[in-house]
Amino acid sequence: MSEGPRKQKYSATRRLQLKVKLLKKAESMLVAESEEKKQEKERVINESYPPLKLSGLSVQELQDLCKELHQKIDVVDEVRYDMEIKVGRNEKEIDGLNLKIIELKGAKRPSLKRVKKTTDDMLGACTDTSKLMKADFKAKLKTVKKDEEKREEVTDWRKNVEAMSGMEGRKKLFNAGQ
Repeated sequence: MSEGPRKQKYSATRRLQLKVKLLKKAESMLVAESEEKKQEKERVINESYPPLKLSGLSVQELQDLCKELHQKIDVVDEVRYDMEIKVGRNEKEIDGLNLKIIELKGAKRPSLKRVKKTTDDMLGACTDTSKLMKADFKAKLKTVKKDEEKREEVTDWRKNVEAMSGMEGRKKLFNAGQ
């Protein structure tokens, strides 16, 4: 056996031609298969449910036909419901068996853990909790106290006007300006 590279049997153009032919053949087979399915479906429907002949029927006969159709619909619904229940049971059983297979292989899926939402929890999850002190972000912030503005008591404006009128009021204004 030689260690060198292997020589390919077909050239690139020949491989491309074969690939194109295979794809065309597969496409024609898919079209033929879908046509067969359609024909089979129509054949089964025509056998199971022949077309209704409603012409020339009296009112009583039409009512009887409707009752018969309702009974058939009820039977079909019961069968459909039973099939859905069986499919659900089978899916649950398949899931359980898949889990058993995974456990037997030894590759267990980890159970999902709850996501930590608070900052302390996130920091604790990322670092060693013994080294980390609890993060208190508000402790380093300065507190600002708003001084209440010194407000003069609001008095009746008429008294102020009377007090400011005359020489006494002008004297107060002059002294206040100095």
